[in-house]
Amino acid sequence: MRILVTGGAGFIGSNFVRNLLSGRYPKIPNPKVTVLDALTYSGTLTNLRPVADHPGCTFVQGDIRDVELVNSVVPGHDAVVHFAAESHVDRSIHGPLPFVTTNVTGTAVLLDAARAHRTGRFVHVSTDEVYGSIPAGSWREDQPLAPNSPYAASKAGSDLLALSYHRTHGLDVVVTRCSNNYGPHQFPEKVIPLFVTRLLAGQDVPLYGDGGNVRDWLHVDDHCAGIELALRGGRSGEVYHIGGGTELTNRELTGLLLRACGAGWERVRAVEDRKGHDRRYSLAIGKIQEELGYRPSIPFEQGLAATVDWYRDNATWWEPLLDRAALGV
Repeated sequence: MRILVTGGAGFIGSNFVRNLLSGRYPKIPNPKVTVLDALTYSGTLTNLRPVADHPGCTFVQGDIRDVELVNSVVPGHDAVVHFAAESHVDRSIHGPLPFVTTNVTGTAVLLDAARAHRTGRFVHVSTDEVYGSIPAGSWREDQPLAPNSPYAASKAGSDLLALSYHRTHGLDVVVTRCSNNYGPHQFPEKVIPLFVTRLLAGQDVPLYGDGGNVRDWLHVDDHCAGIELALRGGRSGEVYHIGGGTELTNRELTGLLLRACGAGWERVRAVEDRKGHDRRYSLAIGKIQEELGYRPSIPFEQGLAATVDWYRDNATWWEPLLDRAALGV
């Protein structure tokens, strides 16, 4: 199977590529993978180093908004797994245009190339943030979208574009929406690697508002396992939720990270809450469980401990990225 993976040098995409080429998905034997990645500030080839010499791995540096390039890369692939996106909410608040052009226009370019070149399955990887905030219960896949940040709005737009290509052109599209990911190789602007790297470096960490915002946490391996199930067995034109089953307030998460890094609450400083900060996200995952047999397999405390250990042991990976995390260059 020949698979085009966009954003495959980023956190989640590179995890999927490494797992795919290392044989962790035996129901996709002998895969051939083309990674298309622009290597913007959060993408790095070091994430692909374990598979860089794999005979089934090809890397193409380029932007998904580049129509000519995309149309030269897409032909010959059996499937597209589309991770590439601008994804940091704070950055989208201060500068929304790259989010709109990458997440919406870039997705449209990919979809149209997949249609034109008769690609098979197109898996569009999205987020729980497209629904906005939910005070109680969990979202189902058929609930309306109500995004509250420019990032979430751009992802909602790309979701709708992907589904429209199924309905209008018959493209074999599946959309997945995940909860908050964590794990090794996550760029140190997201909360867990941000806190861990700052704590390990002896710095303070920022906690938004009252710390009461709730997120469901999903290990990146479990997320990618769900994507693999959707790639192989998801019904065309459907949306599937991939969740982890561990809901924590940001204050609870902070306490766990402080303990894991051997630090105290004196290292935490309260900061003004993010504009439009969604209070709670929660995904119902019954559909993917019943249809595809998905089950998250990594207990949160085990996964978090392993993640902290990875950052502790791999300072040579994250230290060079700190300036890029701060400046977005």
